[in-house]
Amino acid sequence: MVSRVIPVQAFDLVIFGGTGDLAQRKILPALFRRHCAGQLPDSARILGAARADLGSGGYRELVRDALQRELADSELAKHRIELDAFLTRLDYLPIDAMDAAGWQALAMTLGPPTSDRVRVFYFSVGPSLFAPLAEQIWAHDLADDQTRIVVEKPFGHDLASAKALNCTLASHFDENQIYRIDHYLGKETVQNLMAIRFGNMLFEPLWNSQYVDHIQITVAESLGVSGRESYYDKSGAMRDMMQNHLMQLLCLIAMEPPAKFDPDAVRDEKLKVIRALETVEPHHIVRGQYVLTEGETAGDDNSYRETVGDPRSTTESYVALKAHISNWRWAGTPFYLRTGKRLVARSSVINVFFKDAPHSIFGADAGRHANLLTIRLQPNEGITLKVTIKEPGPGGMRLIDVPLDMSFAQALGADIDDAPDAYERLITDVIRGNQTLFMRGDEVEAAWGWTDPIIAGWTSRGDVPKPYDSGSTGPGDADLLMRRDQREWRGINP
Repeated sequence: MVSRVIPVQAFDLVIFGGTGDLAQRKILPALFRRHCAGQLPDSARILGAARADLGSGGYRELVRDALQRELADSELAKHRIELDAFLTRLDYLPIDAMDAAGWQALAMTLGPPTSDRVRVFYFSVGPSLFAPLAEQIWAHDLADDQTRIVVEKPFGHDLASAKALNCTLASHFDENQIYRIDHYLGKETVQNLMAIRFGNMLFEPLWNSQYVDHIQITVAESLGVSGRESYYDKSGAMRDMMQNHLMQLLCLIAMEPPAKFDPDAVRDEKLKVIRALETVEPHHIVRGQYVLTEGETAGDDNSYRETVGDPRSTTESYVALKAHISNWRWAGTPFYLRTGKRLVARSSVINVFFKDAPHSIFGADAGRHANLLTIRLQPNEGITLKVTIKEPGPGGMRLIDVPLDMSFAQALGADIDDAPDAYERLITDVIRGNQTLFMRGDEVEAAWGWTDPIIAGWTSRGDVPKPYDSGSTGPGDADLLMRRDQREWRGINP
């Protein structure tokens, strides 16, 4: 099975923050891989823009160094010729978002917008610069009704700031021109959630509260917050992960089948899920903050408070909660969501627990057995379905649970290794004008509308996160959250 590469149309892509960490680690390597795949037309141009006083030659050397740092030696050796060709696509202009410096030069470099070239402005900068950049683009006549802008998260800090940001962007661009990028939605296995749900008759009839006991969504990270201290201590796990990444996974798992695989049809159904979420009760929320494991020293890994430099920080690095969706499909079925830093392993998994059979013909000695569907998003992407069978051997009917396991890497071979990563897919979708995998403004605001009362509640109560050991599965109170419902978390496995 060979993937078919369809070139995108001619484009100009301006990366504001083109010298920054995100551009060097994700955006430029993604563009280079699409160049190597033959997906970028010869006339496509990529312009870096930042305040640094670099010429085009200096920028190309910066990008060369970044690619050599971020890509594997084998990949670079395979595409040594393509690297030089890719660098010739690059140009650079020093630009300050807060004043007029550099904007006239950008206008001259780009020329007037034309219908035969897509123009994309990528805001790879802090949220405080989104509005000034949008205003400068329009002030210098750099956009037409086909121009697109890409906005990186966070999309606001709360509902009020999200509304203000959406209002500012909407004053210069139509909603169909705004691409709010959440790299999680570009992951191959996250998109596979829709294929699993809506492409298999096996699951959809059972995908409701009549047959599903509960659903667990876990996004665990083994790394701490080092390198992101300033941002993270103002955000925490709820804003950084729960409000967007886990919310998106919840929507894809719980949404109704859209009428068609169309951007607005898909996003309409996701929005319905968010709006149907009930208010989370305080006793259904657990916050945690990692500390040094007993026996560790600060040289092994700092505690959260040591890393952020605030011995009194009450920002959570872990959050777990129990959510309910008030609609016909999911009434009474709890969704347990958890995410955290410095946990035992890096793992993103969705576990769908089906109910026990209503009546066992095998008697009490057979024990309780129920089916479990596990969708592994990362690493070791794949699907496991636990089914009940007879244990081999004589001596009566003894039942055991065995997995039907499919690893994507084994099933698809080289194709899964060669699949575009999240940024590759999302950037080419922007150029094509496909918004299916991007968040809409009303979706962002609805997510904050659900999140804000949770944060306001623990702030008003003066809640302090529970400490948990680095390298553990999180605070013990998260286990109590499940035990109260006579359930338990699935293990966090790499």
